[in-house]
Amino acid sequence: MEHLIELRSRLMWAIGGFFVAFLVCFFFAKQLFNLLVIPFKWAVHWAGLANEQVELIYTAPQEFFFTQIKLAMFGGLVIAFPLIAAQIYKFVAPGLYKTERAAFLPFLVASPILFLMGGALVYFFFTPMVMWFFLSMQQVGPGQEVQISLLPRVSEYLSLIMTLIFSFGLVFQLPVVTTLMARVGLLTSQGLKDKRKWAIVIAFVVAAVLTPPDPVSQIGLAVPTILLYEVSIWCARMVERKREEEKLAAEKDESDSASSAAT
Repeated sequence: MEHLIELRSRLMWAIGGFFVAFLVCFFFAKQLFNLLVIPFKWAVHWAGLANEQVELIYTAPQEFFFTQIKLAMFGGLVIAFPLIAAQIYKFVAPGLYKTERAAFLPFLVASPILFLMGGALVYFFFTPMVMWFFLSMQQVGPGQEVQISLLPRVSEYLSLIMTLIFSFGLVFQLPVVTTLMARVGLLTSQGLKDKRKWAIVIAFVVAAVLTPPDPVSQIGLAVPTILLYEVSIWCARMVERKREEEKLAAEKDESDSASSAAT
């Protein structure tokens, strides 16, 4: 019963934090959406269009309202994630040994940092590149029999941004997951090396599933995934090296203890 009461308390803190963050994000939803449109402006500038005014549309009366709700939910989840993760850790930590808590805490800190790194890559580089690719398909200007211009809907643009941020944020967790699995002995650096070819194929398959159906998005996600896989191999090797050093230190201590006892 005590565990259930504590679980309820942790859930209330997590849900309350998300609800407060959701309200704040919904109040500033238009400003947040305008902030997300900035990469689109960069893409328009890179495309060298004569009219650099960015225009988005919505075709249903309620579309922009529900888009703001989706944006507020996504932003609220991102903002409240540290609180939610802290509540999960506080609920689980009493059941862990001191060494296990010390080993788990760095990964709890690294996970949101890596997610933000993936989101920053999407915002500052990847989204402008993708939008520039889509803008290059337009047929505008004199001499064109048919004028075809890009007028994205607000809901579709937000879905694209959210999909990219989620995809890159998820992929950037690869070093954390592999390092944790290496610590518990489920993975080895040599095993990761041996499966490198399969990892490259899987990276492109996952990129094709998680990103829009264009080559820029798929290659742009697959390449960082492969690089992060190499980082994961290095992290697993570091974990193994540290484990070997601890094993040697323990054997030395046992040898010294045995020598002292014999003396």
